[in-house]
Amino acid sequence: MQELPNIILYAIPFFVASIVLEIYVLYKRKQKTYKTKDAFTSISMGIGNVLLGFLTKTIVLIAFFYIYTNFRIFTIPITWWSFVLLLFLDDFSYYWFHRISHECRLFWASHVVHHSSESYNLSTALRQTWSGGFYTFIFWLWLPFLGFHPGMIILQMSISLIYQFWIHTETINKMPKWFEAIMNTPSHHRVHHGSNPIYLDRNHAGIFIIWDKLFRTFQQELENEKVVYGLVVNIKTYNLFKIAFYEWFSMFKDVLSRKQSLSSRMLYLIKPPGWKHDGTGKLSEDLKNEWLKNKS
Repeated sequence: MQELPNIILYAIPFFVASIVLEIYVLYKRKQKTYKTKDAFTSISMGIGNVLLGFLTKTIVLIAFFYIYTNFRIFTIPITWWSFVLLLFLDDFSYYWFHRISHECRLFWASHVVHHSSESYNLSTALRQTWSGGFYTFIFWLWLPFLGFHPGMIILQMSISLIYQFWIHTETINKMPKWFEAIMNTPSHHRVHHGSNPIYLDRNHAGIFIIWDKLFRTFQQELENEKVVYGLVVNIKTYNLFKIAFYEWFSMFKDVLSRKQSLSSRMLYLIKPPGWKHDGTGKLSEDLKNEWLKNKS
């Protein structure tokens, strides 16, 4: 198989042009959803992710090729139908990676970066992790085991990432109903970035929203509940290194805190964000139940 191009690099001019166009549209509408420091922070995080990607993609490819060469069950041909099949299987993998990244603190430690902005625009899509690429690829290891060529998998993962760029916007309200029913859209993804209790840990889709509907993590954007972007407790900083690593520091601080058992220390890595060994923490479901109780 010929070496497949790194399409993320080819997509960068498209990302830049789209951001400029969005800024222009928002200016004409007199909407102020761009904050200069926040946007530059997001773009800088994205640049860091791309630079680290030269290393992490090497690690991922080595892992994929090792499994593909030594353990694959089938040899799936590189043809149109295998790419169609991979489109859905990759998206299925992305859904579970994304969902677990909200439900397990070890994965949240890297994913939280993407949710750290209190703004929501195309630049927010570029606010990507600097650490996740080193270990989150484990959710895709079953694909080379099935027999998909590693180059195909990397290509499809990049396609998924590019698709998700355009849904980080408020300039598009709703897509046609048939599209909203099947695909991930700006409306669905705005919900995902909401810190409102009703929106927490919902709409983990990459390309297809069908997974959220199938596994009951779907939440419609509500007209009477405007999305508040960011984290339940925002970090209030534009420091790139604090954004990239503050949750790692917080997590290991909890793991190493005194007067708790070894099992409790390990649970800080496995349990969802907000969990505390002494029962004082609040999970997203707790916040949601409190919100519903106050609404009733």
